[in-house]
Amino acid sequence: MKKIYLSLVLLTSLLLGACSSDDDNNDAAYTETTQSEAPDWQIDWSNNQERPDWEEPDGTLYENWTILMAQIEEELQPYVSEGDMMALFLNGELRGLASPAITVNNDQTSSVTFLMKAYGNESGSEPMHISLQYYNQRLKHIFTLSDDIILSSDESIGIDDDYIPEFTYGSAKYPIVKTVNVESLLTKAGVTPTTGVLVGAFVGTECRGKVTLSASGVTLLTIYGRNAGESVTLKCYDATSERLFTIANVMKM
Repeated sequence: MKKIYLSLVLLTSLLLGACSSDDDNNDAAYTETTQSEAPDWQIDWSNNQERPDWEEPDGTLYENWTILMAQIEEELQPYVSEGDMMALFLNGELRGLASPAITVNNDQTSSVTFLMKAYGNESGSEPMHISLQYYNQRLKHIFTLSDDIILSSDESIGIDDDYIPEFTYGSAKYPIVKTVNVESLLTKAGVTPTTGVLVGAFVGTECRGKVTLSASGVTLLTIYGRNAGESVTLKCYDATSERLFTIANVMKM
């Protein structure tokens, strides 16, 4: 009888050991805690770049220009100030410079719109590959993106249709950007996706992206990285149940 008992104990230990091993190998396993207040997760866009010494180009040196009206994307709008600048470069040459437009009837508030003349001597209607750079004074951050535009007096950009450059995809602080399907990651980790749940991506304690789950069942989360290979943790807050789920090692940047 003792032999049978010992055998059962040994078998139980082996089974438990096997389960523990499976859990240890599951990099996306989650933990759950209670939290009464909703978290205020924010990406820290602040940087330490010096203010560039951009100067308005001499319009008399160019035969034509394109009117460009650019709007700052929603993520960066809270940080816009009258000290901001936006510059357009072609082959390293500054071809346009603008400050925020002043909002009508509100001299204390800077508009999130930049209106500039982008000068050119190029002939024809072929798009030119330009670099658009945005210096945010409050953040001390220069955002850069590339685009193709036509430098011609017959053309305008952002007048008839909104032109909103995605500067967060050209961040000096977070040069690596990935977009993922949140529902897929949560389901894989064993967390049931629920409409309205707040999801944040973290590297260490630093928020690198956030989104609220939509009813469509396909919610895209943009995650910003400093270096390749950073390990990303997802946090999900359900305000209805006041539960916070933490899923470590979801992916690598």
